[in-house]
Amino acid sequence: MNVLVCGAHGFIGSALCTWLERSGHRVVKGVRCAEKADDIAIDYTTDVDPEQWRARLKGIDAVVNAVGILVERGNQTFDAVHRRGPIALFEACSRVGVKRVIQISALGAQEGDTPYFTSKCAADAYLQTLPVSHHIVRPALVYGPRGASATFFRMLASVPVHFLPAGGHQLLRPIHIDDLAEVVVRLLDTAEADYQSIEVVGAEQVEYREMLAIYRKSLGLTSPLRVSIPAIAIDAGAALLNRVPGSMLNRDTWRMLKAGNTSDVAQTSAVLGRLPRGIQAFMRENAASLRREALEAWRPCMLRSALAVVWIGSAFVSAFFHPRSESLALLARVHLHGAAAIVALYLAATLDFAFGLATIFRPGRRLWIAQGLLITMYSTIVAIFIPEVISDPFGAILKNLPILAILLVLFSEEARP
Repeated sequence: MNVLVCGAHGFIGSALCTWLERSGHRVVKGVRCAEKADDIAIDYTTDVDPEQWRARLKGIDAVVNAVGILVERGNQTFDAVHRRGPIALFEACSRVGVKRVIQISALGAQEGDTPYFTSKCAADAYLQTLPVSHHIVRPALVYGPRGASATFFRMLASVPVHFLPAGGHQLLRPIHIDDLAEVVVRLLDTAEADYQSIEVVGAEQVEYREMLAIYRKSLGLTSPLRVSIPAIAIDAGAALLNRVPGSMLNRDTWRMLKAGNTSDVAQTSAVLGRLPRGIQAFMRENAASLRREALEAWRPCMLRSALAVVWIGSAFVSAFFHPRSESLALLARVHLHGAAAIVALYLAATLDFAFGLATIFRPGRRLWIAQGLLITMYSTIVAIFIPEVISDPFGAILKNLPILAILLVLFSEEARP
């Protein structure tokens, strides 16, 4: 069959294209920017008239709608991407005689009350009113090496402390992307009208806390420390982050997590002819690379944050809190007196503050080199003119060694443009 996959460059859409081509179908890819011969340019934010789709559907036997967003950005709203665009597409499919439509919806859309769910449900309901053979596929949380949510949860799992919302007892049954893609291919190939609406889930039901623990173990990491965060604190955090672009935590995602994401595995097993894979098997093939990717997602940020605190804290302590007479006495040991010592004191504090801001807003290899050179210069001057500080029980100079190590790590891991 000639199959149009809308959202072909997305996480789910790209997997569907691979499986459909492997099964012998000719795939036409609906994408935002058409670059190849088998691409068709689509834009759900503007393609809201069924007549806009008529030419694109010429020669198409089946359509799979895999377009979806988790967070709204600009004109990419839930209403546009999940409701108005798909409804126009489905209506056009009915008018031109497309043989079958498969809508990738979401588990919980039929009962959910978030804008994400209600927009999905509206498109599902409209498709069900049309005289066209269709399947509405409602997958649970989808796992895949390149999936945004899976990447996010692997990153959380790799952190040695798991902060668990309301104890992390929310029930989930994640489905592997390959099992979801196989379900869609099998539905497309079947001549039966069964499973017009199917909930696609994985083999194992787990709590959110268990999912993170399994991911962490699969990555080859030791058991984490678990800290339960009260639901009221997550409510407050979700409210604060609700307007932050790209935030994975907002009111809608928190409400969806609280509601859980699970269903009976019987329908999925019936379509596949076997049990789908369980969460324990998700990372068997590429655990080492996924572990490295997960650690790299948060480690540089943590190291930069620690550096920024050191630089900015040093600046404020030097300029405002440490007795100026004691600072000037130390500067006198390196032959700086009077106005020159005062200028040196506040110039150093200003430089420390600037380095702290740059660490947050303009990190990069040149900055790490500059900071390393300044720390080395400070340490050398102190070692020569105030040698007793080296044996200070608080290790004021020795503590520069781990800071230099952090800078070396950041320098070596900095991605080139």
